[in-house]
Amino acid sequence: MSASTADNNDNNDNNKDNIPNICANCGKGEEGSVSLKTCTACKLVKYCNRECQIAHRPQHKKACKKRAAELHDESLFRQPPPQYGDCPICFLRMPVLDSGRRYMSCCGKMICSGCIHAPVYDNQGNEVDNKKCPFCRTPPPTTDEEVIERLKKRSCGRDAKAICTLGGYYYKGIGLPQDYEKALEFYHRAAELGHATAYYNIGIFYDTGEGVKMDEKKARHYWELAAMLGDVDARHNLGCFEQNTDNVDRALKHYIIAARSGRVKSLESVKDLYSKGHATKEDYSKALESYQAYLDEIKSNQRDKAAATEDEDCKYY
Repeated sequence: MSASTADNNDNNDNNKDNIPNICANCGKGEEGSVSLKTCTACKLVKYCNRECQIAHRPQHKKACKKRAAELHDESLFRQPPPQYGDCPICFLRMPVLDSGRRYMSCCGKMICSGCIHAPVYDNQGNEVDNKKCPFCRTPPPTTDEEVIERLKKRSCGRDAKAICTLGGYYYKGIGLPQDYEKALEFYHRAAELGHATAYYNIGIFYDTGEGVKMDEKKARHYWELAAMLGDVDARHNLGCFEQNTDNVDRALKHYIIAARSGRVKSLESVKDLYSKGHATKEDYSKALESYQAYLDEIKSNQRDKAAATEDEDCKYY
């Protein structure tokens, strides 16, 4: 369970304690065999059965929708946990930039570029081969087929990243036949395990209409699920959507959260809004400070040394 989900559950439990312990429709209390159920949408009222809930719906509909929207926004605009967590070797926050980290199909670990390219020494202090996985010391795969076999093996163990990656292989036709339907199937499997990028990818399908009927509402829905789990690309897309529909306040919220999560393009979007008079100096300062806080968390001498090499795969911001 994600941190945000746990927070929501705690808030819901607190809300339940404040709800009158009577049916909003018939007024019965929780006596004998009567077991009251809280409205799952708004958490504002209770009912003794579905019939009472349906009967009370015309009176409750407006307040229910309003509170449900408020609860949704409370979850949506909460700063999510880092999308990739910490590197299991150096324990520093993982960079958002793809070239700053790598998924290891051998052990299922995500490792930062600094640890991947750091020199390795034996017990005598002699530098040894560092091409092996820094975590499990398994030699790297040499073919796409070997990578796919490793991913399939890990997917059997409910490794969400492996499942999502296989979906990408089907989507691009790398080592596997290009199959959008199969890709979407794998993305849904990974999403069910709480994988943020899988939700984002599903949103892309509905946004572009590849393999499915184009549906802006569904795309936004899946991007919201991805954003709440920390996906910065989904968060930025939501900001763009709100900006394009003239909801600048909501767009700014998304951009600032994305900047704190490491999306430099979101910082640039806030700057652009500020330059056009659609955002305040305080808005831009907050976004800039948020992005700087992210940089402070991911920087290290080891990562800087790796990024200073000619290997483009070492760049991390």
